[in-house]
Amino acid sequence: MAATSNVTEIIFLGFSQNQDVQKVISAMFLLMYTAIVLGNGLIVVTITASKGLASPMYFFLSFLSFVEICYCSVTAPKLIFDSFIEKKVISLKGCITQIFFLHFFGGTEIFLLTVMAYDCYVAICKPLHYTTIMNQRVCGFLVGAAWGGGLLHSVGQTFLIFQLPFCGPNIIDHYFCDVHPVLKLACSDTFLIGLLIIINGGSISVVSFTVLLSSYLVILHSLRSQTWEGRCKALSTCASHVTVVGLFFIPCSFVYMRPCVTLPADKTVAVFYTVVTPLLNPVIYSFRNAEVKSAMRRLMERNVI
Repeated sequence: MAATSNVTEIIFLGFSQNQDVQKVISAMFLLMYTAIVLGNGLIVVTITASKGLASPMYFFLSFLSFVEICYCSVTAPKLIFDSFIEKKVISLKGCITQIFFLHFFGGTEIFLLTVMAYDCYVAICKPLHYTTIMNQRVCGFLVGAAWGGGLLHSVGQTFLIFQLPFCGPNIIDHYFCDVHPVLKLACSDTFLIGLLIIINGGSISVVSFTVLLSSYLVILHSLRSQTWEGRCKALSTCASHVTVVGLFFIPCSFVYMRPCVTLPADKTVAVFYTVVTPLLNPVIYSFRNAEVKSAMRRLMERNVI
């Protein structure tokens, strides 16, 4: 890449060229980013410190919350910092690094959501064998597989971008580096690489969504034989997961499961899967959960005492 590229830095246009507007947007992102770190961090600490939250569901949730913090941290701090400078610049190597971590944590989140759907399926459809199937070793393996899958996906996307020469221009109409905007800057034919990027990202989305959909179809079918109280409890357990899946998968599918073109709406859509979903995760998963709220209360009381 260094031998064939004249571009050494990338310029972001961001959300607005107006500095006052940019500062307002930055302040909003700062508030949301702070809430994301505190909310998801509180979940991680609570689950780690509470012996009563030792079930696989909470084990997976703690990792999901940690990934949410990391995922948002790839883009939000840069946007907040850029509001204080007139020229929003990132080096080409920094841009590629941002793409790597964006897809690493994003891919890991997709696989974790899929693992959590499987956990939900086992808990509802095979309750008598749940502790045997979802033992500590299996849970550790599934989390490791999620991280490994995210890494393989990210390495694939980054490797493809590394093959491209960049001769100019060097301006991206976005607030962070991603494969589609960067692909437009390449000074060579990108059809094949663009196709491979879509296949890499699209195959993960399709396979994960198929597993998710199959899990919930089986769950809905199994609920027919349960009591009304059992149905309500099972649906309440799954509703939070379905909400998070929808908030994350729908905007991601809009961006990554289409030809490699950029649209004006991409920046707004990106906010949903990079900021809004991590922001709502603590509310959807935990603050509506009586066990988590009780554990948080005990943790705070113990620290105060």
